[in-house]
Amino acid sequence: MRPIVPGGRRFGLLAVAVALAGSLVAPAAVAAPSPVSEIASTFGFRKAVTLEGIREHQAALQAIADANNGTRLAGTTGYDASAEYVADTLEAAGYDVTIHSFTFQLVSDRTPPEVQQIAPTAVTYVDGVDYRTMSYSGSGDVTAPVSTTAGPLGCEPADWAGFPAGNIALVQRGACTFRLKATNGVAAGAAAVIVYNNIPGLLAGTLSEPLFSHPVIGITQALGQELVATPGLVMRIRTDTVAEDRETVNVIAETAGGDPDRVIVVGAHLDSVASGPGINDNGSGSATILEVAETLGAQDREVRNKIRFMWFGAEEHGLIGSNRYVDSLSEPERDRIELMLNFDMIGSPNFVRFVYDGDNSAFPVGPGAADGPEGSGEIERVFHDYFAAVGLASAETPFSGRSDYGPFIAAGIDIPAGGLFTGAEGIKTTEQAAVYGGTAGVAYDPCYHLACDTYANNSDTGLDQMSDAVAHVVLHYSKQDFAKYPLLDPAGPVSGATGNSGGGGLHDHAAVTVDR
Repeated sequence: MRPIVPGGRRFGLLAVAVALAGSLVAPAAVAAPSPVSEIASTFGFRKAVTLEGIREHQAALQAIADANNGTRLAGTTGYDASAEYVADTLEAAGYDVTIHSFTFQLVSDRTPPEVQQIAPTAVTYVDGVDYRTMSYSGSGDVTAPVSTTAGPLGCEPADWAGFPAGNIALVQRGACTFRLKATNGVAAGAAAVIVYNNIPGLLAGTLSEPLFSHPVIGITQALGQELVATPGLVMRIRTDTVAEDRETVNVIAETAGGDPDRVIVVGAHLDSVASGPGINDNGSGSATILEVAETLGAQDREVRNKIRFMWFGAEEHGLIGSNRYVDSLSEPERDRIELMLNFDMIGSPNFVRFVYDGDNSAFPVGPGAADGPEGSGEIERVFHDYFAAVGLASAETPFSGRSDYGPFIAAGIDIPAGGLFTGAEGIKTTEQAAVYGGTAGVAYDPCYHLACDTYANNSDTGLDQMSDAVAHVVLHYSKQDFAKYPLLDPAGPVSGATGNSGGGGLHDHAAVTVDR
């Protein structure tokens, strides 16, 4: 039976701190050997970590989503089945698995919403492109004529004078909270409320607590202006939402061997968003580290340092699983973690081989880039050196902290981190297309956070190349003598041997919503 570890408590598998009689002072500026010299030694391991094995795991995650309303959202049966699949696979590979459980508030679509124009023309709109359910929206299935308000902003009861009861309200963003607009609308008899943006782009809004009584969605400015100008408009809006405490889990497995005072965390988030199965985001990272763990177990390789494989839950709700895990660790337990490697979206169909900019040389610390703890630049160097050694270009992506490495690098924790990324909603440049192939002017992942993020939403070439890099770097750090070669940043800026920096998109899992 797998041990169940509630959030906020220490893991039984973590060793108790031992006071050392003396202290080991490492050389002040001794850099570890470059992985370039290890290319031949990791060849067998890299080839044993196969694309076919990774795709088999992704196919299993797709089948789980198909059986669970098309999603693997944390706190739902789709996620529970995904965690069970990972745990069963690890146990079959000989690992002892720990389940770290925690409670969080699930505020989400329970099943994908639907928005359609019924008249004067039949149009089906796309969730995440044309519209989005507002956080704390109520549930309902409404087909009705659409009416605008007397006052376009709907912030005053007088703005709703003469509103036809039972109709769907179409109101513009601005001047007051979305909840006030919706409350005034329902008081006037609106069966559902559509709020359109007052700037270009999709409106991601929240009504704030508590759960509202009626369906409320946000749409793009362009669609809102089109609907306002459409006579005889009839629409259907269906929402199925939840706002309640749910239990979910992180799945953890460690190598039996390796120094328990020198831990390498290898992580990926396992959950998807509500709108789709999440097979690139982040079935690609989850499946890759599962294949790496299986291969490591099958080859029974000796490791100098303990490797802790982790599949995080509720990442899409604001890095909740990784935050709860880091918060559960005592200071001595944190001190045993040498570094964290994070793999989130590494099979994007229009990919670039992005490496986290751990030394902040390409993307200085600011609103879109977090400060890399000492050693993060060295992790970046190791990835770039690997790609250069096998003749592949690589580029930087901001060290934003917007995936599960964020809690590890946070101030006061300061665990060095690094990882790979193939791009999300950002647009591939002409220069990048010339270096990496693919299509300029198109998103790296056109299905980012959409229902089409399925098994087909993948680059076999990109995933194969990135998974080789994952395997190589995990094996490299499993063998590094940190007493002799402490994790120190290189003396100069780190950059890819070829290629260019480009970001890759916000990849903003901690979804930012506005309330007005």
